[in-house]
Amino acid sequence: MRWLRTFGEVVRSGLTIEETRLEPLLALRTAAGVALVIGPALWLVSPAYAASAALGAYSAGAATFQRTWRPRKVIALGAGAGLALSTFVGYLAAGRLVTFLPLLAVWAFAAGMAWSLGSTAGIVAATTVGSMLVTITLPTSVGRALEHAGVIALGGVAQAVLILLFPIRRWGAHRDALADALAAVADYARRLRHDPTAPFDPEPLMTARDAAAVTPSQARTRPPVLHGPRGLAERILPVVAALADPDVGAPAEGPGRDRARELLDAAADVLDAAARSIRRGTLAEVPPRSAEVLRVDEEEGEVLEGPARQAAERLVELLAEALEIAGSGGARDKAPAPPGPASAQFLVRPTMFRLLPVVVRAVRRELRRDSPVFRHAVRLAAVATLGYLIASRLPLEHGYWAPIASVMVMRPDFHRTYARAVGRLAGTLAGVALATGMVQALGPDAPVFGALAVVSAALSYTLLRTGYAYSQCFTAAYVVFLLGMGGQAWEQTVPERVVLTLLGGALAMLAYVVFPAWETPRLPGRLADWLAADGRYAAAVLRSYAEPTREHRADMRRALLASREARAAWQAAYDQARQEPVGPRGLTSREAEEAQEALQGLDRAAMLMESHVPRAGSRFAPEAERFAEALEADTARAAVDVREHRNPDWGRVEEALHAWEGAAGDRSPVLRHGAELQKRALEDLAAAVSRTPLERDVSSAREEQRVRAAVAGEGDGSGPAHRGG
Repeated sequence: MRWLRTFGEVVRSGLTIEETRLEPLLALRTAAGVALVIGPALWLVSPAYAASAALGAYSAGAATFQRTWRPRKVIALGAGAGLALSTFVGYLAAGRLVTFLPLLAVWAFAAGMAWSLGSTAGIVAATTVGSMLVTITLPTSVGRALEHAGVIALGGVAQAVLILLFPIRRWGAHRDALADALAAVADYARRLRHDPTAPFDPEPLMTARDAAAVTPSQARTRPPVLHGPRGLAERILPVVAALADPDVGAPAEGPGRDRARELLDAAADVLDAAARSIRRGTLAEVPPRSAEVLRVDEEEGEVLEGPARQAAERLVELLAEALEIAGSGGARDKAPAPPGPASAQFLVRPTMFRLLPVVVRAVRRELRRDSPVFRHAVRLAAVATLGYLIASRLPLEHGYWAPIASVMVMRPDFHRTYARAVGRLAGTLAGVALATGMVQALGPDAPVFGALAVVSAALSYTLLRTGYAYSQCFTAAYVVFLLGMGGQAWEQTVPERVVLTLLGGALAMLAYVVFPAWETPRLPGRLADWLAADGRYAAAVLRSYAEPTREHRADMRRALLASREARAAWQAAYDQARQEPVGPRGLTSREAEEAQEALQGLDRAAMLMESHVPRAGSRFAPEAERFAEALEADTARAAVDVREHRNPDWGRVEEALHAWEGAAGDRSPVLRHGAELQKRALEDLAAAVSRTPLERDVSSAREEQRVRAAVAGEGDGSGPAHRGG
């Protein structure tokens, strides 16, 4: 029943239209790159040669639509070079199965491991496997193989040249990432007006930080407007949270709460104006009423007092910087970046020439049996070789379509693999039906089919981000038109493509059942990592109170980034686990949800305290140091307990907080209340993951039963069944 319900969700996901902003100009430019390769090859050489040449331009163009912060022309050149290399190496080994199958397996495994570098690298690497499978059937000699590889690489060059000559929204992705971060904080400020304890998802801030890392050459041309606003959003976030909190900020009711709501609404207006200004590169106006609200003037009888007043004043200071950004727009985009040491000016991203050590370290980290990336690479290698073997034994001319379908739909996680398999089959059926009808109506006409192939490519690029099925529809039509241009009869090619696509999708789905990489059993470990990282962040904030120094502020920033990474890893695992057709192992859905809420509370408490961290040189708070040591020690030990399914204990935290109550001279009510909030969040976490004696007895009995069954299986030689957990 669980599998049937999950498969129904997969079908809906695979056929869902995603609401996204279309980029027709980018699609038009990329389709022009395909046309630049098809046209001359069709005119000067032959239709079959033009069909081969179109592969490089189309795949390199599709690579430029992936989410990446490197220049698109670099991605196009890299994709073209990889496609050309796989084509030539594949041809050299294609004479016999005994040489080609090991090469295909190794290449597919390497393409799967490329996911350790990110989704863009994994997707581009998968296209090189498809290129190897398609083009090895075309050349007739080593010289012709070199020609085909050169033409495929030329497709990538054509795309890169068009990007260079006709730039569209230069730095557009970086602008969007930064604008999304500011807009996320604006949305958070508005939500705080109605829910003072609302959670904040830091993903937009993490994306903006990733986009801010640039190479030295990029730093020289980056618009100045992209330099500072990310840090501004980071600083505003805890301040608006502290202002809205009814315990450390504005009172829960009365004029103070009304004033806080006005300030939060005005802050959201300013941040939205700054986001629009950065996204569009134009001037943006802030509503006069919002600018008027942002005045904390003692002479006019400001109703906010104490920590709330401090938060309001700090918010006004930060929003003044945002007002400057919103007023300047993109007017200074042409100004050069300030000179200076590279490490002091920007977050460093390695250049392409210095990327090799980074690649080696990333791949080495994933070379372990429990890694989802490693298991994906093994599945990819096995399915590619098995699909090629099965297709080569079928009485079909284009048997390589089956392994290509498998390679292009497979992803490291269950849900995306199955959803893409459904989307590819649905899109292929619709696309071949549409293209076949047009081929029948038009008759054999190579130039017309070439033009239709370019139009199909443009539509595929346009719909690339709206849903895999809809983009795949025009990709299938593109392939049919290319084959028609090469003189292939539709009666032969269309049924083959449908059958082989179905076969490839079935192999991809079966591979995940045989050798899965479920995230459900990993949830306790992900939760433990997040707990430990949160404990270090909370302790770093407390130490900034205990001894306000620049070094402690830097430690706090590093701990915050590590906490966000651990939270993002948990969230990704939790989202995947909810879509998997396996039962809970270690954490039930309710326990996971309650534990997540508890750790979000711990995050929020530390963030509230961060908003009032004293400046360097302020008085020390020794009570905070003792509590920080207890908190870090208890959360580190509790992380081990959660990982091993034991109940966490907060003995040191309780002792430190009790000793704090007896200490004289509490100088910061925000600090004291934040510590109480942290203890409350830890208690909520313990309640979420703790087990009763009865549950522990049942769990122990089940474990003993599993061990006895394993021993019995080893005794009779059968061994326990592998479940791929």
